[in-house]
Amino acid sequence: MKKRRDRAWYALFVLPLVFIFTTVVIIPFIIGIGYSFISWDGMPLNEKTFVGFDNYTRLFTDARFINSAGHTILFTIFTVLLINVLGLSFALIVTGKLRVRNVARTMLFMPYLIGGLILGYIWKFIFTDVFKSIGELTGWTSIFFSWLLNPHYALAAMIIVTTWQMAGYIMIIYINGIQAMPEDVLEAAKVDGAGFWHTLLHIKFPLIMPSFTICLFLTLSNCFKIFDVNFSLTSGGGPNNATEMMAMNIYNEIFSLSNFGYGQAKAIMFFIVVAIITLIQVSITKKREVEM
Repeated sequence: MKKRRDRAWYALFVLPLVFIFTTVVIIPFIIGIGYSFISWDGMPLNEKTFVGFDNYTRLFTDARFINSAGHTILFTIFTVLLINVLGLSFALIVTGKLRVRNVARTMLFMPYLIGGLILGYIWKFIFTDVFKSIGELTGWTSIFFSWLLNPHYALAAMIIVTTWQMAGYIMIIYINGIQAMPEDVLEAAKVDGAGFWHTLLHIKFPLIMPSFTICLFLTLSNCFKIFDVNFSLTSGGGPNNATEMMAMNIYNEIFSLSNFGYGQAKAIMFFIVVAIITLIQVSITKKREVEM
């Protein structure tokens, strides 16, 4: 009787969430798969033409989509590395003997609380007006100029902004992993004469591998799906579409060019690619956890 009552309570709390997830995610996703096989401009009264896999084969000859994929991969590689390196570095600093570590944690985490759109507009002002003013005042115009107007620096600006936003959040996850490490292991390493780098590489890193798995998954998925900062910072593409990410390309295809079927095919392919990459990453890092 008690088990039935417990199951009823579980169902009471779980079913509303399952219903919301099904209606908001699962059903639209299935409908979207169907749309990816048709040609349609999104107007309800206009005819939908079944084109089969033509939308998918068209992807491989779409130069703009391929370029956006290249931008996304380049952006993701640099941003994931920087976020995790900075996040782990911050975590090691604020879990040490720093007197103002609580204040430092708060200050480093605060950028994550700012919405991506607002953050993009703030940094857009910095990279254009502030940098230009500093360059005119100091004469260092080779460094301080309107970065967002230069196709070679616009992507670097996006990397800086995204890293600045997410490093503090990733720091919190690494802090939890560091604080969960057994003190007796660290003390034993200290007694045995292990130095800072030896302890870090051979003891701390293996022990925080579960945190590394989570952080790498979050940064990979978020960087691949970046949209809000891309939209507000570089108006979706920047000079010569040098910063147009895959998510932005899909958005433009559907809502700017009204190619709903083709845009949905891009979205499905994008989902498959991101899912495969993140699953491979989780599988590899999980195996590292087992080996420890």
